[in-house]
Amino acid sequence: MKHIKLKALKLQTKLTLLIFVLACLVILSFGILFMSILSESVEEEIGKRALSVAETVASMPEVKAAFHSPSPEEIIQPLAEELRRKSGAQFVVVGNKDSIRYSHPSVDQIGQMMVGGDNDLALLHGASYISKSAGTLGPSIRGKAPIIDENDEIIGIVSVGFLNREVEGIVRGYENKIFSLVVLVLCFTIIGSLLIAKNVKKSILGLEPTEIGLLFRERSAILESIHEGIIAINARGHITSINEAAYNILGIEPSKKHLNKPIQTVLPNTKMLEILEDGTSHFNEELKLNNNEIIASRVPILSSGRVIGVVSSFRKKTDIEQLSKELSQVQQYADGLRAQTHEYSNKLYTISGLIQLGSYQDALELIQKETIGYQDFIQFLSESIHDPLLSAILLGKYSRAHELQVDFKIDKESSLEDIPSDFQRDKLVTILGNVLDNSFEAVLAAKHGRKEVHLFMTDLGNEYIFEIEDSGDGVEPDQLPLLFTKGFSTKKGVDRGHGLHLVQRALDSVNGYLTMTESSLGGLSVVIVIPKGEGKS
Repeated sequence: MKHIKLKALKLQTKLTLLIFVLACLVILSFGILFMSILSESVEEEIGKRALSVAETVASMPEVKAAFHSPSPEEIIQPLAEELRRKSGAQFVVVGNKDSIRYSHPSVDQIGQMMVGGDNDLALLHGASYISKSAGTLGPSIRGKAPIIDENDEIIGIVSVGFLNREVEGIVRGYENKIFSLVVLVLCFTIIGSLLIAKNVKKSILGLEPTEIGLLFRERSAILESIHEGIIAINARGHITSINEAAYNILGIEPSKKHLNKPIQTVLPNTKMLEILEDGTSHFNEELKLNNNEIIASRVPILSSGRVIGVVSSFRKKTDIEQLSKELSQVQQYADGLRAQTHEYSNKLYTISGLIQLGSYQDALELIQKETIGYQDFIQFLSESIHDPLLSAILLGKYSRAHELQVDFKIDKESSLEDIPSDFQRDKLVTILGNVLDNSFEAVLAAKHGRKEVHLFMTDLGNEYIFEIEDSGDGVEPDQLPLLFTKGFSTKKGVDRGHGLHLVQRALDSVNGYLTMTESSLGGLSVVIVIPKGEGKS
């Protein structure tokens, strides 16, 4: 026999069914209990009513006097029937001390023995009570009362009864009303369960439990896989999530005991609580934490425009600086390759044109000139500059100068051999790259025709010294103090004034400095000095 695997019900369907079934069980249970209490209450009330009628009949003087007449039934029967009709009882039976009937709804039963066997308490002990028994008309609830004459003697009994089927009819009338109410409540329950299930589904973004579980596991894996420290807090400022990288950066032992604890227990002076108040994001702020310089970003978690938490990501500044170094190297290599590609494309087009024109000798001379010049420059770099990153940027600037038709020369006496492995090369690349770019732009913008840029480098002594001279128009003396201001530039155009600002920041980080004077070439001479001991990272 094949087993049919039923498709799992969706969460909304499960919730609707569960709420509906639970509501049905509760409502039906209360309905049954209520009907049971109602039935008992109706029977009790009917019994009291029957007893009250019985006691009323037993105390009537006419009934007591009739017992001394030759034919008591002739007096008692009309009185009993009238009271029966007025009270709504099914029977009002009056009997003597021997339980012989003097009245009955069925006239043929008069003179017969009362049945049911429940007269002894009234006839023998003079008690009034309620009983349940079956008589000639069927099972009934009865009220029994003794008839006592003026001599306090028991001379008879009154039995007033309501048939069980009549009582059940009364209860059934209530049952129909209750059943209608239950059906109405169940209809509202169905609607309510649908709305509740829909709201729950909406609050969990329409996800199924299995999907939520999968997302939770994915989130945990993602948090632990990234190198940045991550801490999240809720609206009360309690930690809801923290990954292992955060523990490592904070220098504390990984433990789940930090979860649901105030953020101050981990970060006493955190600004995350301020973000809970104002909802503003903070990006790439430099902080000092446990003797470590870190870069932190904090972002509020929003729900319907309301801040319900904050996430903070942070990383050691040294890691970011290492990435910057690698990116700087890649950028410099890319610039060098781009410049070389552009330059040699022009040369190839020139050589192709010369060949097509038949100027073979000119083409050959151009090839030899370019080959010799480029090879000489590479040989000089390999012999005098022992740092590959610095060689790469100089090679790139050499190609860029050829592309711009700028005569870029490096003094043959230049030498940089003593650059340790832990020197901040990215800072040196920033400094030289921006100063050389400024020099190229200066000679291109010069009013005269000379386009020369000279570079001298040395690491003799305790300092690295770089001198860059150009044949540009120079800078007005009153503008010199403003050159390092972010956004200030002597050149026209947008997005200017950033290069020398970056140079100044890089020099500050390595305790270096520069001076600007008039160049022997007619333009500007920039001398850069960096202490050897301060260039280490």
